Amino acid sequence: MTGTTTRICFIRHGETDWNSQLRYQGQIDLELNMSGLAQAEALEAYFFKSAISAIYSSDLTRARQTAIPISRATGLPISPMLSLRERHFGRCEGLTIEEIIEQYADDAQAIESNAPDYVLPGGESRRQLNDRVLVCIEQLVRAHHGQAIAVVTHGGVLDVIYRRVRGMPIDAPRDYPIPNTGINWVAISGAEWLIEVWGSTPHLDKTA
Repeated sequence: MTGTTTRICFIRHGETDWNSQLRYQGQIDLELNMSGLAQAEALEAYFFKSAISAIYSSDLTRARQTAIPISRATGLPISPMLSLRERHFGRCEGLTIEEIIEQYADDAQAIESNAPDYVLPGGESRRQLNDRVLVCIEQLVRAHHGQAIAVVTHGGVLDVIYRRVRGMPIDAPRDYPIPNTGINWVAISGAEWLIEVWGSTPHLDKTA
């Protein structure tokens, strides 16, 4: 890595009721629950007097709510981006995996096997999500060459980022954590992506 490295702190949004119920939220626009709001508030101390130069967020409410304490700590505005949204799960949104198995067996099999090119009816495939997210991150890196920024987004987006860094196939099983409001620092210099911190949650100790 060089002085032209862009460092991005990726943060998954705080908890929602559907998170706790293990429902696929996708692009349904939900608010944080009480636990999620507390998790978001804990980010303020982490980012107080931070050297980041910009804050980007998914335009969905749960991500924007999570970004507010970061904005308060840094004095920076929040720039919402539709391309940072969670994967669109189409007709499966709002359902648990058990309900999807019962109603849409083909969808459930594709979800559980991480099928790259299966387009969920009314939604996206994993590859479409992957391509959307990586194009967005490349745009942010070009806009903030050599700077540090914060990006508040969703679990599916962070899954794409982790796989890109590790060189993992889209359909490989996920064996790494993506906690709500976890801190994930990634350094990007050209084609080289490096994880500095992943899934860090000490800032949440007082919210437990």
